[in-house]
Amino acid sequence: MRKVWVGVGVGIGMGLCFIGLLVVGVYTAAANLVGGGGGSGELAGGAVPAEYQKLVQDWGNICPALSPAILAAQIYSESNWNPKAVSPANAQGIAQFIPETWQSHAIDANKDGKRDIWDPQDAIPSAAVYDCELSQDVKSVPGDLSDNMLASYNAGAYAVIQHRGVPPYNETQGYVKEIRTLAKSFARPVARVAPSQQAAGAIYYAQDKLGTPYLWGGDGTAEDGGRFDCSGLTKAAYETVGITLPRVANDQWNAGAHPKRDELLPGDLVFFAHDLTDPRSIHHVGLYVGGGYMINAPHTGALIRFDKIDTPDYIGATRVTEDGAKALPKVKGV
Repeated sequence: MRKVWVGVGVGIGMGLCFIGLLVVGVYTAAANLVGGGGGSGELAGGAVPAEYQKLVQDWGNICPALSPAILAAQIYSESNWNPKAVSPANAQGIAQFIPETWQSHAIDANKDGKRDIWDPQDAIPSAAVYDCELSQDVKSVPGDLSDNMLASYNAGAYAVIQHRGVPPYNETQGYVKEIRTLAKSFARPVARVAPSQQAAGAIYYAQDKLGTPYLWGGDGTAEDGGRFDCSGLTKAAYETVGITLPRVANDQWNAGAHPKRDELLPGDLVFFAHDLTDPRSIHHVGLYVGGGYMINAPHTGALIRFDKIDTPDYIGATRVTEDGAKALPKVKGV
C-alpha cells in the first residue's frame, strides 16, 4: 500500500499529479539547457568558507595553469579547510605540506616575519605558489598544462616530463581527475549546468518515502524501521541510481556544480545552512522537485514531506554527478 503523504502548503494540493509530471519536467528543462558546467576565474557563491574566500580567489589567479576553483579543490581534498589537520604521513596544516616541502617552497604571504605552516594566510598562498612553480617546470610538456601541473603535484615534475604528460600511474591519473572534477563544485558556472541523467530515479525513490517518519541518523534500513533523516534520504535516493553520496549533508555539497536558484531542476540537492557564507555550517538537505518545493525529511516528530525551499537559511544547490560523488574525499572531518 502506498504511504499517505503530508502536504505543507496550499500550492501542493495536487501532490500526486504534481509528482507524476516531474520526470517530464526534468527532460523538458534539460532540452532547453546548453553546454556543460565549465569553470571560470570566479568562485561560486558560498562554495569556499568566507574566511578563506579572498585568499583562494586572489592566489588562485597567479598563473595560467591555476584557478581559484582548482586551488579550492586541492585545499578541500587535502584538509577540508581544517588549518590544524595532520595526516598519518605528517603532512601539516590546511594545505597539508610535508615539513621538508614547506621549508623549500613556503612564503611569508602575510608579511608577519615568519612562514607559518599552521597559518592559512601563509599556507594557502604557498600552495598556490608551489602549484605555479610546478607548472613552470612542465610548461614545455605536451597536453593540458593544468593537468600536468596537478600530475606533478602528485608524482613529481620529473615523472611528467619523462612520460610527456600525465604519467600512467593509477594514483596520479585518479588525483588529476579528482581535483578537476571537484573544481567544478567550486567554480562559478559560466554556462547552465548540464542536467543530471539520474535525477528522475532519485525523485521516484524519494516520492515513495513520502509519509515515512523521520529518524535522526536513519538510513532507511530494517534496523531503522525504514526511517530516514535528511541526508540519509538523499543518500539512499541517489544510491538507487548508482551514485554513492557521503552520509553527512555538508559533505554532499561538493558532489557536483552549483546551479543558480532560477536554474534548478528536479533532482538537484538543495541545502540550508546556519551561515550562508560557510558551507561547513550546512545543517539540512532536501531533493528538489520543481515549483519551489523539495521532498525532505525535516526533523524529529515530522514525516517525509514536501516543503518550500525559499527560506532564509537556503545556501544553494548541487547538481549531483557520478564523477562528482566519486571525487569527494573518502575520509575527512565533519
